[in-house]
Amino acid sequence: MKERWLPVGLVAAGLFVVNIVARLVVRFAAGSDDDRQITIGLWALFAVGAVLIPIAFWYGRRVPMIRVIGELGLAVVVACLLSVLVGPFVSGVGPFSNGIGLVFQQFFYFVGVSAIGAVIGLLILMTTGLDYKSQSWKRYIERTSTKPRKVVRR
Repeated sequence: MKERWLPVGLVAAGLFVVNIVARLVVRFAAGSDDDRQITIGLWALFAVGAVLIPIAFWYGRRVPMIRVIGELGLAVVVACLLSVLVGPFVSGVGPFSNGIGLVFQQFFYFVGVSAIGAVIGLLILMTTGLDYKSQSWKRYIERTSTKPRKVVRR
């Protein structure tokens, strides 16, 4: 149980930490300048997607693709919910202070950019032939193409 859900929790925590760091940078460095706040927010969003590229690559080598999609998807949704509902308190505002529309917008942007990062990582993995399924096929071909052991008669 620990081996399966610990990586999911660590991925969710890592993505949440990236968002919190970005919110702190916006709070202390950008001040009330809207252009700087948007720029820092966009860079943080791209950082979330960039973090998922190596994570998806690493995770896809270890487990079948259906588990990668399910477990990374769960980690992204948990991190997104934490970032959207808890993250604004770090910035000094409430999560629904700017309306529910902004909450949904942040949620869909976060999930969308995360999905793009994960897909890029998985495509790189499949292109190099290092994913779980390709390695299984490789082992199967090696096993079936070897000659059977000769029986020694006495």
